[in-house]
Amino acid sequence: MARPHTRPSMRHLAHRDVVRHSSRRVGGEFRCLTWFARNPLFLLTPTVLIVAGVYIGLVPTTVVVLSLALTVTLWGRLHPRTFDRWAAPTLRAAWRRWTSYRGGRWAAVLVDCGLAREDHHTGRVDAPRVMRVRSATRSIDTLHVRITRGQDLTLWTGRNEALADALGAHRVAVTRHRPGVLAVVVERRMPFTLPIPAPAIPTDSETVDLTALDVGDDEYGHPFTLALPGRHVLVAGATGSGKGSLIWAPLRAMGPTIRDGLVRLHVIDLKGGAETRRGAPLFHRHATTPADAIALLTAVRDEMKVRQAHMAEHGLRRLAVSTDMPLDLVLIDELAMLTAYGERGDVREALRLLAEILTQGRACLTSVMGYVQEPSKDVVDVRELFPTRICLGVTASSHVDMVLGDGARERGALADAIPGDLDHAGIGYVIDQRSRLPIRFRAALVTDDEIDELVAACAPPAGQVLHSIATRGEGS
Repeated sequence: MARPHTRPSMRHLAHRDVVRHSSRRVGGEFRCLTWFARNPLFLLTPTVLIVAGVYIGLVPTTVVVLSLALTVTLWGRLHPRTFDRWAAPTLRAAWRRWTSYRGGRWAAVLVDCGLAREDHHTGRVDAPRVMRVRSATRSIDTLHVRITRGQDLTLWTGRNEALADALGAHRVAVTRHRPGVLAVVVERRMPFTLPIPAPAIPTDSETVDLTALDVGDDEYGHPFTLALPGRHVLVAGATGSGKGSLIWAPLRAMGPTIRDGLVRLHVIDLKGGAETRRGAPLFHRHATTPADAIALLTAVRDEMKVRQAHMAEHGLRRLAVSTDMPLDLVLIDELAMLTAYGERGDVREALRLLAEILTQGRACLTSVMGYVQEPSKDVVDVRELFPTRICLGVTASSHVDMVLGDGARERGALADAIPGDLDHAGIGYVIDQRSRLPIRFRAALVTDDEIDELVAACAPPAGQVLHSIATRGEGS
């Protein structure tokens, strides 16, 4: 009897059309050539040594190699400053690349953190590859990692804490470097173990750069600087976080310009002047009550308007700092007392004046530095008008993103994890404008005696008249 013709099922067709991948890996000789192409120094170094041994002899080659090693060792011991600047970053990066960020150990870390996968056909681990390692200091490594297909920045930022624990690091921050490549910052330990000494007071105004005031150190060992002309700065931090350091360190760094009338300080301290009274002889105006604060802001706003008229009359886009047109720097300690917690009418007027100064003062040499404990929008309604924002130790994780921008904490700005004791005062984060990575810094500690030293050296002479465009306009 003829077998009836049956139509194959869809399941059978699907199974027949499946293409199975080979379980064999690429040949070992080709994997070896690829590895040498990516790591040419591993082959080049022994090749150079063998060629040198053949042409100049084994003993002279050994002597040269040992002499070079001895020279590097003595350099590191005798002159650590130049060694740490020129040689140590390269040597440290090479060592850590081979011991921590390559091979089975690196792959195992990524597998455990859910950032790599194992091919069940070949048993091979498909792990993102480290393309470059930079190690500027002993505490910080920066890796450029080529991620595997299907991964993205969100996946890595969600594994920050797990990756830090797996690497035995203090923290890990991740940002996008270019398509398919991430920049991974590994902080191996806390970089600041000792307070940063107060900035030295410059000898004269010519040596002061108002666009790069040295107020501390960053985690890479570089000076942490602030630019004031054309910028507004918001500093957020809980009580005891070190906001005072970012009041007095910039004033010490710019000291002679205050004495010579190139910078005028307009200081608002609605805590009765408790924080700022010691430096009062430095100030052009000092307000300790809401009424005085509004009068101060009004005077600064009026001066700004006169400068705008002067610029329009002379076709200027910017003003240069001079004794005729000094930088008007408005310092507001505890901004919330001015923008949220005062009388409703005073708050409304203060916000109006402050918003006007923040939006129009950039080209007119009018800058604002505000200090606040609670940085929410309800407290600091003009928060987004400050281009430079600094986050010291805060009490809530949400405050970090409020100050530094969305996603800053995920990228490693763990300001809420900074202890609130004196040993950690002045430590905070700022966003690097080029890499968009959070950079940790520590502001210099300025003692009462050093404030007194600043006042004695840089207070404007008693009775000195500081002329402004408004004053000259009244006399003309």
